[in-house]
Amino acid sequence: MGEERGVYRVLLGKPEGRRPLGRPRHRWVDNIRMDLYEVGCGYMDWIGLAQDRDRWRTLVSAVMNLRVPVKCGEFLD
Repeated sequence: MGEERGVYRVLLGKPEGRRPLGRPRHRWVDNIRMDLYEVGCGYMDWIGLAQDRDRWRTLVSAVMNLRVPVKCGEFLD
């Protein structure tokens, strides 16, 4: 076992190549956080909310239609 195990190679290995220049790219999670913050729901536990499909779908449809005022408390019940 020892040195040929993947975990051992990751632990002691050295990455090859170089990091890309510039600032880090936005991740999918970052986009969701920014969207919720713009709507005024930045404090929301959106990961837990996404586990319930019906409430998540309601939130997404409300956020997509930004002309309608959104009450974030409705989704946490």
